[in-house]
Amino acid sequence: MADTIETPAPVPGADGTPDRTPDGTPAGTPDGTSDGAANEAPARIPDEEPEFDRRRWIALAVVLTAGFMDLLDVTIVNVAIPAIQDELGASYASVQWIVAAYALSFAVVLITGGRLGDIFGRRRLFVIGMAGFTVASLLCGVSTGPGMLIGARAFQGLMAAIMVPQILAIVHVTFPPSERGKVFGMYGAIAGMAAISGPILGGLLIQGDVFGWGWRPIFLVNIPVGVLGVIATLVFVRESKAPHALKLDLVGVGLVTTGLLMLVFPLVQGRELGWPWWTYACMAGSLPLFAVFVWYERVKTRRDGSPLVELGLFRARSFSAGMLVLLLFQGCMAAFFLTWSLYQQLGLGWTPLHAGLAGVPFSIGVSVAAGMSIQFLVPKLGRNVLSLGALVLAAGMLVYAWAVDHYGTGISAWQMLVPLVVAGLGMGLLLPPLADTVLSGVDQKDAGSASGVLNAVNQLGNAIGIAVIGVVFFSIMTAQSGASADHAAPQLKRDLAATALPAPYQDQLLAGFKACVHDRADEQDPAVVPASCDDSRLKEIPQPIQDQVRTAVQKAGKEAGATDFARAFQRTLYGVAGGMGVVALLIFVLPRRIEHHEGAHVG
Repeated sequence: MADTIETPAPVPGADGTPDRTPDGTPAGTPDGTSDGAANEAPARIPDEEPEFDRRRWIALAVVLTAGFMDLLDVTIVNVAIPAIQDELGASYASVQWIVAAYALSFAVVLITGGRLGDIFGRRRLFVIGMAGFTVASLLCGVSTGPGMLIGARAFQGLMAAIMVPQILAIVHVTFPPSERGKVFGMYGAIAGMAAISGPILGGLLIQGDVFGWGWRPIFLVNIPVGVLGVIATLVFVRESKAPHALKLDLVGVGLVTTGLLMLVFPLVQGRELGWPWWTYACMAGSLPLFAVFVWYERVKTRRDGSPLVELGLFRARSFSAGMLVLLLFQGCMAAFFLTWSLYQQLGLGWTPLHAGLAGVPFSIGVSVAAGMSIQFLVPKLGRNVLSLGALVLAAGMLVYAWAVDHYGTGISAWQMLVPLVVAGLGMGLLLPPLADTVLSGVDQKDAGSASGVLNAVNQLGNAIGIAVIGVVFFSIMTAQSGASADHAAPQLKRDLAATALPAPYQDQLLAGFKACVHDRADEQDPAVVPASCDDSRLKEIPQPIQDQVRTAVQKAGKEAGATDFARAFQRTLYGVAGGMGVVALLIFVLPRRIEHHEGAHVG
């Protein structure tokens, strides 16, 4: 096996805090300078850069495959929900928990998972996480009921929380600063492809009914990938950990896990539960708990230098401001991806495979821009590449909103192509340099902790974005439902008149149709048919024209629903574009140039 990589520790000062980097440079900021201008100053370049492991690119392929597997698993499950519900007889609440169990356990353990890698070895934790993720995927695939599947999904999220923070940490300690930009570009491209590949792969596996297993292959496909990944990790990935013995901060683990649980659980489940009072109390109560956590981490740092989170990370403007930018960016994109899926599948009635294929231009845009942003644009434009990416992404959203309005419910995937490519280019320009910027000032000894915090903020942004848009989107649908019903009513009236239905019946059906559209838009569970949508009243109509009337009402209902989804989605696009405008402004808080903290290199 490969040797363990250890980086020299900073030299502590009289108060126990590092005041010298290993090369003797005064500490105080991540690049060894002592004031706020440090982030603007050129990074110190060592006289001789040591030789890095020649197998690092194979190691990168291994860890990026794991990242792809995790991101894929998040999106692929949504495609399989109807099939899972049908086979296992799962209730709507159970289906929500199949999705939420993964997100919840993943989010609350990320920070701890990152620090465990610093303490016990990043490769070791990566192998444990990937092996556990593989076992959890097997348990998901053989689940015999909703309860077993929910438990397996929670275990899968837990293992992902141990595995995922090690990805960026391994990258950070394996590659020299001169190559990290290229690596983060590849990471951004993988993220873009994974977001789109989930619906496509899920649709193919489910529609193909591989071996007659229905939805189960979406989980079982992880098994051969996971087994090969574990073997490849042991062969090609070198071990690395913090240079001096750190202790696991159990009190910090308890505080941050409880705080994240109190914050994320209401965000994930609030809308499904109807936002009872305790959801607000939990979110409010998490804030003082986080304050206690910060206080305790300061005490822990002075006591033995082994905090769960190195608070010094936040003294680097690249890290602290980058976290704020990432939180807003991720919240906006989570809102977009959720409503985009709802619009295509529930609004336009597309299959998951159709919707996934329609998103390919977005993925292509992300991949192309991610490959060029850091390599070619960042050296010339610095942080302006991030602002450019945010503005291009906003432009894509605005063009998409125009297309939704212009083409109406008859919009095709081809008519979405241009705005999706533009939006994908924007995301590709923004995301890789943002990740590089956030981690640029992080000492290698804190790589795992920093990666855990970054991924936790990422998940928190997702949870906030989905929670907020879940309320706003469906509120817009309810508010717009009357206008959507009015939009479809004239054609319905003409179709009813063509059936020779007596006028009194026509008026009753029109009134009932409008009530049905409103109640269906206001319904939390899409599988529930509101009482106003009950078509039993159609039995009073003479049999010869009953089927014609039913067809006309169903056609109008689909048109009204599609119009309602389109209008709500259009307003979401405007909101995301506005959010990207704010992101573009926040980016000016970041350092002008991405300067990497050299610290001590690893061989």
